[in-house]
Amino acid sequence: MCRLLETIRMENRQVENLNAHQFRMDQSCLHFFGHPSGINLQDLVDESIQNPNPSNLNNGIFKMRVVYSRQLEEITFMPYTLPEIRSLKLVIDDEIDYAHKFAERQKLEQLMLKKETCDDIVIVKNGLLTDSSYANLALFDGNHWFTPDKPLLKGTRRAMLILQGKIHPTQIRPGHLRFFTKARLFNAMIRWEDKVDVFVDKIWV
Repeated sequence: MCRLLETIRMENRQVENLNAHQFRMDQSCLHFFGHPSGINLQDLVDESIQNPNPSNLNNGIFKMRVVYSRQLEEITFMPYTLPEIRSLKLVIDDEIDYAHKFAERQKLEQLMLKKETCDDIVIVKNGLLTDSSYANLALFDGNHWFTPDKPLLKGTRRAMLILQGKIHPTQIRPGHLRFFTKARLFNAMIRWEDKVDVFVDKIWV
């Protein structure tokens, strides 16, 4: 059974970009099961806020983790802190497929074993930069931010940033890194303004 995942940012009981998560969930269910999910994320949020919860959703940032297949399997809330990423290792894998947000991350975990002394990896597929092990990627050339046009996963925040004109999709190859000064990681939990940045000289080939 294919198990899928949505990870949603909740801060002080307020969730972010919920419509985009709902759309991706429904599209994934259509792809794998032939019908929309039948799961209403807004209802899950409302029920979680109304019910007593030992993790105290009133305060701080939480990762709302929804695991589902043909039906809802699990929902959990975990306190979240930003990662400290100061170095990245380029890792090549031309076969990896993560077009949908799968709960199973075994392939990504195997690739993480190749990070050596770096904090995370950037996966290179068919000669092009894609994503880190858990986040989308953008690179800054001193004037503009560019994001790989063929990411492993088209993240919800990535779509929003493209619509806002903050990042611009393009093909980025390892040899292009010399034209950039820094990279930025972002995903549903890591906001653009959190500035999880890595200088290009700390991206190892």
